[in-house]
Amino acid sequence: MRILASSVFERVVYHCSCLDPTDPERPMLEVDAVLRDGDSDGSLLLGVADYKRMLGFETARASLTALRDAGRTTVRDGVEYLVFPLWRAIDTT
Repeated sequence: MRILASSVFERVVYHCSCLDPTDPERPMLEVDAVLRDGDSDGSLLLGVADYKRMLGFETARASLTALRDAGRTTVRDGVEYLVFPLWRAIDTT
C-alpha cells in the first residue's frame, strides 16, 4: 500500500490519500509536504482511523492484526497510530 501524506505536524500525518491500496499489510508512506523543525524528528505516525478510511473497515481490520503483532502501531494520547520508522528525504531541486 502506498500512502501520500500532504501535511505533517510534530511527526503526525494530518492529511493523506491512498495512491495504491494493494498489499495493505506493508504500508509505505510518501510525504509531499512542507516539513519544519520537529515535524519529522523520529518515526512518522498515521492515525489508524485514516488507514481504515482509505482501505475500508473490513480490509483494514484483517491487516491491522499483523501490523500490531509486528510492532508497527503505537498509542499516543489515547489514539492508535501506524508507525513509519524509516524514511529518507529526497531532494527535488
